[in-house]
Amino acid sequence: MGFPGTWMTESESMVYRVVPKCACSTIGQIMYYSDHGSFFDGDIHDASNGLHKWALEDSQPLITDNVRAHRSYAFTCVRNPYGRILSSFFDKICGIQRNGKRYRGNLVPLIMQKYGVEVGDPENGFEFDQIASFRRFLLFARDTIRWRRPMEPDIHWSAMSGHISTFILNGGTYDTIFFTEHFNDGMQTVLSSVETPVPVELAEIPRFNESEGHGPKRAHPIEDYFDDLSMHLVYEIYKRDFQLFKYDVENPGNKMPLGEIDLDEVHAKLGE
Repeated sequence: MGFPGTWMTESESMVYRVVPKCACSTIGQIMYYSDHGSFFDGDIHDASNGLHKWALEDSQPLITDNVRAHRSYAFTCVRNPYGRILSSFFDKICGIQRNGKRYRGNLVPLIMQKYGVEVGDPENGFEFDQIASFRRFLLFARDTIRWRRPMEPDIHWSAMSGHISTFILNGGTYDTIFFTEHFNDGMQTVLSSVETPVPVELAEIPRFNESEGHGPKRAHPIEDYFDDLSMHLVYEIYKRDFQLFKYDVENPGNKMPLGEIDLDEVHAKLGE
């Protein structure tokens, strides 16, 4: 299986296991900058040079050797499951993608037809009932994860623990896992632990949000999207994420973690 979703700087200063919707664009650009002194011109997910990625065949043996020998500082980043699934809905389901089209071709028409989800469109200013549509999307996301129908679960809403576990199961060890909600502190921990060819002043790094501006703006506070049933579905899908990464399952309005991540617990439970 190897190390899917793993990126490594060309200098091998650091190794990162990507978790979609958890500041991955910004992290990737910081890694790129730390080697080259400039940012990748475009979406870092499209970069096919300047950064080792598991998706690039030539990078695979280099990543494998590094990770299994734990030669470099390895890390990942997590996010509150309530905020992450809501962000996935607005970006991937409602938003127009970089290529000017809807995400994954027939995905949006499928969930519109089968689940009654509305997504709006740019012509009408994305006017639709966001709360009702999001709750219906949650049913779809749960069905893909629980029963793998009407399609396989998508990486943007499959559980963080599933992404993070592949790295451990194949012989990797994390040195830190930090919170998107405490991004500067977490990323600074990484940068302070490694030597990079180009120094990185984190305060001067812009945030790269590639999904911004391509879809509707969230019209309500996050807690308004989750009623009792929605909270139950989110917990069913992301129980392990809430437990391992210490997020508040009782209050969708509290995006902050309730405690620190226990790395030993993460390695033990996700390495089984």
